[in-house]
Amino acid sequence: MHRRRRTALVLTAAIAVAAPLLTACGNDAHPGAAAVVGGQRITVAQLENRVDEVRSAQRAAIPDDTQYAQAIAGSGGLTRDTLHGMVLDRVLHRAAEDAGVTVSRKEVQEMRGGLEQQAGGAKALETAWLQQYGVPPKHLEENLRLQLEAQKLAAQLGTDTSQPVFWQALSEASKELDVDLNPRYGTWDVEKVSRVDANTPWVRDVTATEQPEQPA
Repeated sequence: MHRRRRTALVLTAAIAVAAPLLTACGNDAHPGAAAVVGGQRITVAQLENRVDEVRSAQRAAIPDDTQYAQAIAGSGGLTRDTLHGMVLDRVLHRAAEDAGVTVSRKEVQEMRGGLEQQAGGAKALETAWLQQYGVPPKHLEENLRLQLEAQKLAAQLGTDTSQPVFWQALSEASKELDVDLNPRYGTWDVEKVSRVDANTPWVRDVTATEQPEQPA
């Protein structure tokens, strides 16, 4: 993924729609875990809950059944993109901690207030963050905190979030955390600080032949 594109996704998965249905056979080295980051599990249930939150928020924002069906049929990466974002959030937070970066609640509120003014209100900001970054409203402030951590970390390093120095700090944090993904979701590339698809022929993406269920 291009460096500048990844900076737009520093804090979350890209907005996407229909998640692929994955079926697997063989031994599972990560029972119940989608990823292990710093010895802490991101469970499959936690990942599915986050995806469901995005889906619910999308449904609330797109009441028309036809438009909603078109939206979720447009892409197939929400689950994997969401996991990428959840891991990257933890990597960024560790890099910020290592650099002594902290963010106060007041700073988060000030950032939110400024963004709400630009967007045209609280609801408009929530909708924009959902559409652009796949962040459901209940996780907006958490996301903004991470945005601020990224900005402060870059400033402390004397750079910005598009430059190699910033990403090297995240790469070092990835190494410290020993990120390990369940193979059905790919692997974590420490140097690129990104999830990549693994060559796992025993995982089958059934959405290639199945159509998404139409909403009732």
